[in-house]
Amino acid sequence: MARLPEGVLMSRAATGLAVSCMRVLRARTSGTVVGASVAILCGAGNNGGDALYAGASLRRRGARVTAVLLAPEHAHPGGLGALRRAGGRVVPASEAAPAVQALSRADLVLDGVVGIGGSGPLRPAAAELAAAAEQGPAAVVAVDLPSGVQPDTGEVPGPAVCADVTVTFGCLKPGLVVAAGRRCSGAISVVDIGLLPDLRAAAEPALVRYSDADVARLLPRPTSTDSKYSRGVLGIVAGSRRFPGAAVLTAGGALATGVGMVRMVSVRPVVSEVRTRYPSVVGTEVSDAPGSEGTVSDPEAVLAAGRVQAWVIGPGLGVTAGAAAVVEGILAQDVPVLVDADALTLLAGSPAVLRSRTAPTLLTPHDGEFARLFPAVPEENLARDRVGAVRAAASLAEATLLLKGDATLVADPAGDGRAAGPVVVNGTGTPWLASAGSGDVLSGVAGALLATGLSPREAGAVASHVHGLAGQRRGGGSSSDLASEVEATVAELRREVA
Repeated sequence: MARLPEGVLMSRAATGLAVSCMRVLRARTSGTVVGASVAILCGAGNNGGDALYAGASLRRRGARVTAVLLAPEHAHPGGLGALRRAGGRVVPASEAAPAVQALSRADLVLDGVVGIGGSGPLRPAAAELAAAAEQGPAAVVAVDLPSGVQPDTGEVPGPAVCADVTVTFGCLKPGLVVAAGRRCSGAISVVDIGLLPDLRAAAEPALVRYSDADVARLLPRPTSTDSKYSRGVLGIVAGSRRFPGAAVLTAGGALATGVGMVRMVSVRPVVSEVRTRYPSVVGTEVSDAPGSEGTVSDPEAVLAAGRVQAWVIGPGLGVTAGAAAVVEGILAQDVPVLVDADALTLLAGSPAVLRSRTAPTLLTPHDGEFARLFPAVPEENLARDRVGAVRAAASLAEATLLLKGDATLVADPAGDGRAAGPVVVNGTGTPWLASAGSGDVLSGVAGALLATGLSPREAGAVASHVHGLAGQRRGGGSSSDLASEVEATVAELRREVA
C-alpha cells in the first residue's frame, strides 16, 4: 500500500469482485447481466467500498443496482460516489420496507457489511437484513469474508451471512476454510491483487492446503530396484472378536495406497476375515487369553510378528488392560506409529508414553477422542479456535496430530526452540464420510504412507486429501467399498503428474 497510488488495491479487488459477480449472474439469468437485479448490503469501511465499486461496474453493464446502507454517514465516499454516478440507487437501512424489498427480490446480493477487520456476530439490524436476503431467490456473494465469521478462526459466534460464493482478495483467510466459517463461505474465489510475493517474503502462513498436484508429487512410486520390503512394510494391530471389520477396513486402506506389504496382527477370527478379503495380507494370529475380551493382550507376541517400517494401532481393538499393554509395547518401538480409535482412549490416562517417544508419532482423533486425550485443552476451544487447539494439543503430546472433521487439520508439535510450522487444512471431503469405518480406512492410508517414508505431517495431509477425494467419488454408501475408491483416486492422482 505504501508503494502503490491510493485506491489501486481497492480498484483491483472491486474489478475482480465484479467479474465474479457477472459469472454468478450469467449462470442464473440465461447468460446476461443486463436487467439483473443486484442489492448491496453495505457497511462502513473498505469492505463496503469494494462492494460499492463493484456495484458501479455492474450498473454500467446493465444491471439494476441498489445499495442498502447500514451506516450512511460512514459509507465509503469514493465507492458511494462511483455507484451514484453510474446510476445506482441508494437506500438507508433505516427505511426498512424498501431495504427489505431490494434484498429479498434481488438476483444477487453482495455482502459488504464487514471484512477481515470485523469481529463478533452481525448486529441486529444487519442480521435482519441478511436473513431477508437469504430467504429470497438471490445468490449471496460475500466480499472477502462472510460477515459474522471470525477471520482468523472460522468461529461463528452468532448471526452471520451464509454465502453461496465468497470472493476473497490476495489469499485465502483461515476463517474461510476451518470450523463453521467453512460452511458459511460457499464456493471460494481468490482474486489476485498483487500481494502474494510480498506476503511470502514477510511471514509464514498460518495454514497451508495441499493441491492435487502437491499430493501426487508426495505419493510413493516404486522404482525398478524396489522390493516389497523396500516399498514399506506396515504392521497393523486392529480388530477384536467384537469388531473384526475395523481391521479389514484398515488393511484395505493401506493396500489401496500402494504399500509393499501389510502385516496384520490380531486374534484368529480377525486375521481369518482379513485374509479372506485380502489374500496378500500376511497374518499373524495372537491368542486372546482368558479375560482379554477377544482382543490381543500379549505385547511380546505382537512384536514377534516380524519387522515393519511403521505400525497402525487402535481400530476396533477394545480398551482392555491387555490392549493397553500392547499399545505401550508398540509405542516403545523405534519406528513410526499411527495411533487411532481405541488406542487413543487407552492413552488418555498415560500421555507421558507419547512424550517419551523419539520416533515419529501420528495421532488421529475425532473431536470426542480429542477431548478425552487432551483435557487440558478446553472443549470450547475447538469451536472458538480449532487451529489453535490443534497446535496446543500437538505440542502437549509432542506428536503430530490429525484432527478429523469437516476440515481435517494436521499440526506438528512445537518445541526445542523450533516453530511448529503452518497447520495443514484439508480441502477435500464430503459429509458422506461421517460413517462407521471411514476413519479406519483413513488410518490404513496414512499408515501406509508412514511406512513408505513420509513424515507424519506429510502422511496425514496426503491421506486426508486422498480419503476426501475418494469419499467425493463414492458419494453415499457404507465404508466397506471406500478402499476401492482410494485405490482409484491414488491411480488417478499419479497419472496427473506422470
